[in-house]
Amino acid sequence: MSNMVTIGSTPAAGAFAMPPQAETKPATPAAPGQGLQVTDRAVKRIRVAMAKEGISPEEGGLRLGVMGGGCSGLSYSIKFDTQPRERDRIYEFDGVRVFVDPKSFLYLHGMTLDYEETLMRQGFNFINPNSTRSCGCGSSFSS
Repeated sequence: MSNMVTIGSTPAAGAFAMPPQAETKPATPAAPGQGLQVTDRAVKRIRVAMAKEGISPEEGGLRLGVMGGGCSGLSYSIKFDTQPRERDRIYEFDGVRVFVDPKSFLYLHGMTLDYEETLMRQGFNFINPNSTRSCGCGSSFSS
């Protein structure tokens, strides 16, 4: 059983993909003992996507969450938000903020968000030690 779920897409025909990098290294955390990690590759990709969406890194950030649904019972959600909500946990990785609501944090604590870009696919990988099972489609899990 794998504790990694990939959310991504396949590049369009003729699209260029970066060669895979050998090492997945977590970005420098804002404080020791954080509840989740984001790799350097993921931080770079989040920055690019935020700029395309017109989201200010000073005010906005990436929202990670968990919601019911999918083949295995739970699905990850990932989107941009212009500001954190009142009860969010806020993490910062090299100037990129990540927002997690209290209920989702129960499932995401200890997780690492990575980004993979190969010739076959590209997207974020949720490496979650709390996941006990994931489905064949690769976008849902159970805990």
